Amino acid sequence: MPDKYFEDYEIGQSWASGGRTVTEADIVNFAGISADFFPLHMDTEYASRSPFGQRIAHGFLVMSMATGMVPADPEKVVALYGIDRLRFIKPVCVGDTIHIQMDVVDVQDRSADSGVVDFDFKVINQHGDAVVVNLYRLLMKKHPAS
Repeated sequence: MPDKYFEDYEIGQSWASGGRTVTEADIVNFAGISADFFPLHMDTEYASRSPFGQRIAHGFLVMSMATGMVPADPEKVVALYGIDRLRFIKPVCVGDTIHIQMDVVDVQDRSADSGVVDFDFKVINQHGDAVVVNLYRLLMKKHPAS
């Protein structure tokens, strides 16, 4: 959905992405990049004794994957303005397939050439459960002056 100019957004507009399956390689690569080797993500024996019963993906891995699913048009998106009220509400495991749902909840004029669009942002698993939720804020360009 972030493929429009600021003025083209209206509260209530909605968009959903296609899916992406979380792999073992995703978790291992993210651990290497982030240096987050917490045993809940990396140690099968430790994780088997956890409330989840198995290893789970890093919350920030899931959010990073979800951010990559946003079709941000560089001709219209200035930058990610912020992520507010981020919550990891359900675990994501190897083999889970996630997609995102974005709903416009607010638009704020910022300057002559940009404004902020706020999205109710949900990462949803293959069972239809929200696993990550937040307020996703994008700084968007306005239509170019004629």
